[in-house]
Amino acid sequence: MNPWNYTTISFPLFGLELDPPRSISLGPLTLHFYGIIIATGLVLAVLYCCRRCQEFGIDADTLTDGVLYVTPFALICARIYYCVFAWEEFAGDPISVLYIWQGGIAIYGGVLGAALGAAVFCRWRKISFPATLDLVSLGLLIGQAMGRWGNFFNREAFGAATDLPWRMGLFNQVTGAYEYYHPTFLYESLWNIAGFVLLHFLSKRRKYDGQTALGYVAWYGLGRAFIEGLRMDSLYWGPFRVSQVLAAVSCLMATAVLLYQAFRVHDPEKMFVARVKAKKAAAEGAAEEASKEPAEEAVEEPKNEPAEEPAEEITKESAEEAPEASTEAAPEGDAPAPEEDAPSGGD
Repeated sequence: MNPWNYTTISFPLFGLELDPPRSISLGPLTLHFYGIIIATGLVLAVLYCCRRCQEFGIDADTLTDGVLYVTPFALICARIYYCVFAWEEFAGDPISVLYIWQGGIAIYGGVLGAALGAAVFCRWRKISFPATLDLVSLGLLIGQAMGRWGNFFNREAFGAATDLPWRMGLFNQVTGAYEYYHPTFLYESLWNIAGFVLLHFLSKRRKYDGQTALGYVAWYGLGRAFIEGLRMDSLYWGPFRVSQVLAAVSCLMATAVLLYQAFRVHDPEKMFVARVKAKKAAAEGAAEEASKEPAEEAVEEPKNEPAEEPAEEITKESAEEAPEASTEAAPEGDAPAPEEDAPSGGD
């Protein structure tokens, strides 16, 4: 099944027929819409995460540094994941593994690579890995919902034949007829949008770091496990669809952890954002105290004033001087008369 055999895309239920280009040329440069859409999804995801990063205790500059650091991990792992499980395409020319511009990446490989890169980055920058995953998982849902429309432009990642009302028609240039399939790219895009809306609001009430990330793994895994079963271009490991098995197992594991954590008591003060706020408040308090110390020292500095004599000495001196002052102040005519002898008492 070669995507290049298909041209016009139709949706009979809505009366739509489209023939979108796969690429656009700007002089010698050719830009593929698949890459443009993925890049747009990444930008939207980063903008959203920057807007909410403070709620998770992460600085916006640190977040953008992390995106630049993690993106190569995601791209390399997405390519490795695809090449490992589709090795027959590269066995005859192993060097073609490096020709990533010819297509051939896997979303699940990109998710695993992003998680690996985030773990290394968080350890290096000393930030919480679970809290970072909470924020990044919301961005991933945006990027994945947007990125699936790249499959629409490439006429790929569709499902098995169907006659359901919402079927997607692809015009086959070889046979000259329309073929109708499940629009699995649309299923997954809508599933991711619904998951983003749900987790966006639930993340505002999370009780512990990692809760939103577990919700992402459970939600995405559940949808992917069913949608992958409809696809015609799955990667196989023996009789198993690799991404379907991985999705189902990860969904079950994440759900089990969520249920276990639901019955535990969680202290909100132990969350990374609470610890960051407490540390910041302590630092601001210490800086404020340090700024007050010079002012207090200036106020309490002793002044050069003459020492006062003890009150006891002043009282004593005043008492000694008081009789002299009273004698000198009395007028001469007021001197007291000498006392006469008292008469005898006999008759």
